[in-house]
Amino acid sequence: MAHEMAGDVSLPATGVFPDRAKAARHRAGLARQATYVAIDFALVCAGGTAAYWLRFGFAVPLVPSALFPARFSQQIWSAGYPAFLMLYAGLVVLACMSQDLYRTARERSAWEESANTLKAVALATALMVLFIFTSGNKEVSRLVVAGTAAWIAVALVGWRHFKRLYVLRRADRGEGVSRVLIVGAGKLGRSLAFWLESNRQLGYEVCGFIDAHPNGDVRVLGSIGDLRKVALGQFADQLFVTLPADREMVKEVFLEARRLRLGMNVVPDLYDGLGWRAPLETIGGFPVIELHGEPIPVFGLAVKRAMDFVGAAVLLLLTSPLLALAAMWIRCDSPGPVFYSAMRVGKKGRKFRCYKLRTMVAEADTQKEKLRNTNERNGPFFKMENDPRVTRCGRWLRKMSIDELPQLLNVLRGDMSLVGPRPHPVDDYERYTIEHLRRLDVKPGLTGLWQVTARRDPSFETNMVLDLEYIENWSLGVDMNILLRTFLVVLEGGGQ
Repeated sequence: MAHEMAGDVSLPATGVFPDRAKAARHRAGLARQATYVAIDFALVCAGGTAAYWLRFGFAVPLVPSALFPARFSQQIWSAGYPAFLMLYAGLVVLACMSQDLYRTARERSAWEESANTLKAVALATALMVLFIFTSGNKEVSRLVVAGTAAWIAVALVGWRHFKRLYVLRRADRGEGVSRVLIVGAGKLGRSLAFWLESNRQLGYEVCGFIDAHPNGDVRVLGSIGDLRKVALGQFADQLFVTLPADREMVKEVFLEARRLRLGMNVVPDLYDGLGWRAPLETIGGFPVIELHGEPIPVFGLAVKRAMDFVGAAVLLLLTSPLLALAAMWIRCDSPGPVFYSAMRVGKKGRKFRCYKLRTMVAEADTQKEKLRNTNERNGPFFKMENDPRVTRCGRWLRKMSIDELPQLLNVLRGDMSLVGPRPHPVDDYERYTIEHLRRLDVKPGLTGLWQVTARRDPSFETNMVLDLEYIENWSLGVDMNILLRTFLVVLEGGGQ
């Protein structure tokens, strides 16, 4: 079925993928906008409450209560402060909507966003004062209104500023950034690359160009025929095709992008109907037509990260006595440190230090190359069932998978997830073929589909098939199922 889809270039089907990506972005955008509205509404209510308390006394509530004298409640409700505050909060939200402040427009500068926020607060405040004046209410304190307006002006500008700083810091660390390959190293392609690199807040990182005429430029990584190899080798997330470009070439790139599950954007043409119904957007002033997009399950990934953090913290707490006993056994069984740490390769080829309980002799790493010709796994990674480097207690710790428990620290740090493809050592990673790099599209895991279905299968290709099946069909339900099955496998003592 996948091959049939990859080969189908009939025009009516080309709108499916942009529509799906657009729908996913729309849902994520609505959730984000609702969150921004809730934050603004809460800040206005907090500012109005604080201004009232500062004016009339900290102990006075905004709702009637038997704990306070009736005159206070009568004073509050006769003046209508709660109702006015809710109305004011609603006006602020509507004014912010009129200034387009609930859309994350990364191209808008901090000064523009702050100015628009102040305009929204001023408009809402003016409408509120006009309403109070026309209502004839003389009991609402003008100082409370002015104090509330001053507070929300600072608060709304402030939280948006810190949100912007957070986005920029994440971009500088390479988090939440899409790696981009630009097809076409001409003037337009280079201008686009310069703009993206100069505006890191846009969330793009240019990893190079694909062009038929390299002209000695080291950033040109290959021609169209090298697209698959370059995209996998650079861990690309999106392609940008810049003009001039041959129509047939664009169709070829489109099919390859769909096979590799890459987002593809064209600057800008319709290309025999491939752009029909595709969303037209601008990035840094460049018109962009998205021909194919892979929707990112933002909410699901956020829940997965929360599950990882909470689950790892709870498991570390529950297994700490077991870890302490294992540590004492390791020290008594053989000389060397209790913990073993080594570099592993994680998501998008990023290297990180992975932790385990030591189950081998202290000089095990230096003996690995001598034993590689006795490797019992087919493929780039090394494994022996009766590895002579494993200690006596190490065999038992491996059998019950207790040696893997310190990797919960890697899960807490965000280097790993509870569920995902297993991380491989750097020397095994260096033996990967270009196709093997696809397993690095997600964070490595403490356990995975391979561990619960084919743990003793020596074929690396089986491992790859299961890893890709997990990546392409991921859901929170799949993770929960794998975690449950892992628990049963550990009880069976099937570790090596």
